[in-house]
Amino acid sequence: MPHFLDIHKTDKSDLRQIIDTARAMKDSRNGRPKAAPDDDRPLAGHMVALIFEKPSTRTRVSFDVGVRQMGGETMVLSGADMQLGHGETIADTARVLSRYVDLIMIRTFEEATLLEMAEHADVPVINGLTNRTHPCQIMADVMTYEEHRGPIAGKKVVWSGDGNNVFASFAHAATQFEFDLVFTGPEPLDPEPALHDRITIERDPMKAVEGADLVVTDTWVSMHDPQSAKERRHNQLRGYQVNARLMAQARPDALFMHCLPAHREDEVTSEIMDGPHSVIWDEAENRLHAQKAIMRHALAR
Repeated sequence: MPHFLDIHKTDKSDLRQIIDTARAMKDSRNGRPKAAPDDDRPLAGHMVALIFEKPSTRTRVSFDVGVRQMGGETMVLSGADMQLGHGETIADTARVLSRYVDLIMIRTFEEATLLEMAEHADVPVINGLTNRTHPCQIMADVMTYEEHRGPIAGKKVVWSGDGNNVFASFAHAATQFEFDLVFTGPEPLDPEPALHDRITIERDPMKAVEGADLVVTDTWVSMHDPQSAKERRHNQLRGYQVNARLMAQARPDALFMHCLPAHREDEVTSEIMDGPHSVIWDEAENRLHAQKAIMRHALAR
């Protein structure tokens, strides 16, 4: 089954094809209205279930719009709409959904939920986010970098902040797309040890960013973190804010990315978010195009 569960579980050639398809599909829209269908309508007659255990803005809108642009239909389901893991097993839910829909995207908390869904579904499953990884976001990030600066292979990417799920997918992508990835952040927030052989760790953010082609950060806190954890993370991460002084250490043509939502003046200043290095709005738009290509790949359309 051609699931899209994680970047490191997808063949390099397939990842490259997805990026190339995404760029071609974006170009083919040629400024047409957002609700206008793609010329080939590759998902015509297909039903896609979009499951959200975690709240979402970009993932929900981009997947929903993408399916519609490709001529398909969506069924948007929240955790409150379903018995997902409560009264019915994930496996049984997967079996039932497979009788109704052609493709499942799930944005959930535990990676185990995603894996169990994929194991028992008879249709492709796409990882819209788990607490461990966020592969769709990083496919959009690679697409965005290459739109602006050409191939990402051999480039230096620096992540400043928390070694979270978005960073984990960047680490997976570093191997698959062959770029150098540097993590700079406090030791208590290091990425999981299994990722360390894919990355370089540099505690001093000023040294880490020297010569960077791309600088990336993410929010310091999750909406689900208790107040005490939020305060602790702010204290730990304050020295890793992406600001003008830090960006000055990067290459003059370096790009800045953030998967959003951002907390301005915390992990990044407005000066950087709204400045010439920033490509965050292109990055957000490219979630749509990258995910359309992922869905095409999963359905072999």
